[in-house]
Amino acid sequence: MKFVAMQQKIALPADTSIKADVGIGPIPAGFGIQVALTVTVPGMDRATAEKIVHAAHGVCPYSNATRGNIEVTLSVA
Repeated sequence: MKFVAMQQKIALPADTSIKADVGIGPIPAGFGIQVALTVTVPGMDRATAEKIVHAAHGVCPYSNATRGNIEVTLSVA
């Protein structure tokens, strides 16, 4: 998120936080991992925060490594 915010010339608050809930759920061939990420960006309007979160998900090395392999849900609190 810091990288994306910097590219977009947006100041990311120091108290930005991400909560990850990881679980196991059914998939056609058995069970798979699912992740729900809840991002809190105090003082930033929701639309801007969502734009940064979704752009960061597109360039994140972990997201790139797991894309298509696990279910990921993103939300801004």
